[in-house]
Amino acid sequence: MIILNVAVFLSSFAFIYYGFECLTSQKMKDEFARFGLNNQRMLTGYLQLLGGSGLLLGYFFSPILVFVSASGLALLMFLGFGVRIKIKDSIAESLPSFILGLINVFISVSYYNQLNF
Repeated sequence: MIILNVAVFLSSFAFIYYGFECLTSQKMKDEFARFGLNNQRMLTGYLQLLGGSGLLLGYFFSPILVFVSASGLALLMFLGFGVRIKIKDSIAESLPSFILGLINVFISVSYYNQLNF
């Protein structure tokens, strides 16, 4: 299914990019300070890198890794969406995390349905 493949690659590259940004950029340091989550920035960056890498590696080697990674990234994004709502960010600022959460739910459910337990 081409839509699923595109979703996996889009999500994996987005999270690998934002994971590095989260760990290294001043803009992300400032954003996490604005969120009141200074202590969670590094953890968030590493989780994004881990999840994005898991999607990419899992695509080629292990469907269960895609399922686990997408599930974790969906949770991470819905938590991020909740933070943005809590601090009263605009819809435009909040929507990307919600959309990435939905994309990862789609990936997770699609891969779950392919697993043979």
